[in-house]
Amino acid sequence: MPSEHSLPQTRVAIVGVGQVGSAAAYALILGRVADELLLVDIKAELRDAQVRDLADVAYGNNSGIRVRAATIQEIGQCDIVVITAGSRYSRGETNVQHLYHKIAIVQGIVNEARPFRSDTILLIVANPVDLLTSLAQELSGLPASQVLGSGTFLDSVRIRGLLAERAGVATSSVDVQVVGVHGNSEVVAWSGVTIGGVPAARWFPDKTSHLAEVANQCKAKSQTIIRAKGGTPFGIGSVVCSICSSILFDRRDVCCISHYLSDYKCCFSLPVVLGREGVIKAIDMHLDQKEWEDLDESAQELKHMVERLKSDQGL
Repeated sequence: MPSEHSLPQTRVAIVGVGQVGSAAAYALILGRVADELLLVDIKAELRDAQVRDLADVAYGNNSGIRVRAATIQEIGQCDIVVITAGSRYSRGETNVQHLYHKIAIVQGIVNEARPFRSDTILLIVANPVDLLTSLAQELSGLPASQVLGSGTFLDSVRIRGLLAERAGVATSSVDVQVVGVHGNSEVVAWSGVTIGGVPAARWFPDKTSHLAEVANQCKAKSQTIIRAKGGTPFGIGSVVCSICSSILFDRRDVCCISHYLSDYKCCFSLPVVLGREGVIKAIDMHLDQKEWEDLDESAQELKHMVERLKSDQGL
């Protein structure tokens, strides 16, 4: 087994093995997270090549992980199903057309994979992650606590690292979360930031200036990566590995991920305790009034969009 703490014959399926899916698989192998890794893609030649390439990683890492090709019909019996599959823009395609194309892809995957095993965790990585996670939650037939999205996890990791560099401390000493709807409307919970358990204001007397600079630096970093290479596959891959580890090893880590919020009837990111059953419990997070207002505004917009799409799709 990859680890004495792992469950017997744990299996993770990755649907879509392009840049993001292959990076996630690579991270899972190096992390020795599961016993078996199933790769699924409509491009059979690409899928099979990725299987052969990643199998070499497993051999070289002496992990004992089996990497194999699979069909969508097989993945419903896995411990975790990771959906990274999306689509590139077609020539002349509008943003709305592209969105509906992505929705159709995720809808098709979930419908073909059903019925899922009762304890399967479904993890959506494809963007727009909160919207797709909300729709997958409706489609899957799984409990809401078992349908998750990568959400703002990577954004939280990134801003934590940048703040740690500025303070000259280890990243693990910084507690800051990015919450809400992933993208331009997400909210950095500055009001609750601590470094080594000490409020950020004690580290940075001119707190407003420092934190604004970090926020701008974080946004610029993401934009430059995406502009140069089209995405952040290694960062997302590491996030997938972290989430899967928390689940399969039942680590009860506090993670900021997209999950179902009953008050809004849709999925977006707030901190939760993550374990083998998915979301074990939500964390009562401290936000100031402005942060709550910004989060609520974007969440309400997402809620209305989800309701409209559910009506269009007959869900």
